[in-house]
Amino acid sequence: MRLIKFFSILLVGFLLLPNAFAAQTKGKILVLLSSENTLALKEGKTYSTGYYLNEFGVPADRFLKAGYEIVLATPKGNAPSVDQSSIDPAYFGGSTDEMKRIQGVVASLADIQHPLALDKVLAGNLGQYAAIFMPGGHAPLIDLANNPKVGKLLAYFHTANKPTAAICHGPITLLSAQDDPQAFEAGMVAGKPVAASHWIYQGYRMTIFSTPEEEFFESTLKGAKVRYYPAAALKAAGGNTEFAEMWKSHVVVDRELITGQNPFSDQALAQAMLEALAAK
Repeated sequence: MRLIKFFSILLVGFLLLPNAFAAQTKGKILVLLSSENTLALKEGKTYSTGYYLNEFGVPADRFLKAGYEIVLATPKGNAPSVDQSSIDPAYFGGSTDEMKRIQGVVASLADIQHPLALDKVLAGNLGQYAAIFMPGGHAPLIDLANNPKVGKLLAYFHTANKPTAAICHGPITLLSAQDDPQAFEAGMVAGKPVAASHWIYQGYRMTIFSTPEEEFFESTLKGAKVRYYPAAALKAAGGNTEFAEMWKSHVVVDRELITGQNPFSDQALAQAMLEALAAK
């Protein structure tokens, strides 16, 4: 009888373990990634893209080690694509081993193949998330910057004053949080004067992949051109943009907003996010 009781207690203990570990997490960080991987360029040309491995994986690794849970989401709820050009030791201090380790971190995320769909995130309890993070790669230009539903999501974190971080091309996503992000994008593509209406980040200090860096990227496209420069778009919308030299780590923090300029800002951005979360 005592043996049966012992095993019953042991079984209950095992069943409670997952809840015990969950209770030990510091909170959930929502990571918003693009559903798409084909960027439209001028003259009908395209570029295969996705998220940048280090811009996603390095901060995610830091967040996990600090005790936070990562929850992934894409507009369609499909698995995000990695930009193949980002699978390069150059973005990991020249270390192939570190690059492979971060690849393993990303692959090990429970929902990497089955992220939440944006509609499901919006219909759920947004209060469960301590912060939101948007990695770069050119993919956010495709379906995040012009997406009113993304704007609704960002408006929650803005109103709740919860850390909102984005790196490299990720800050272009901020443009979704205005009255008509699609019209604003159309104006930028057409090269016409545009103005953001009721943009929640009006006047914020911020950074993004700089125009000189984007021009360097264009030089690799064999004559193809991007439809508009992200740095110019943020400035046109009313962002107070700041930049460091090309390829230098640079992070700007203004209120709840944390932005990093380029892939080499990954560690600094992760640190700024963790400090913002700790301050909460």
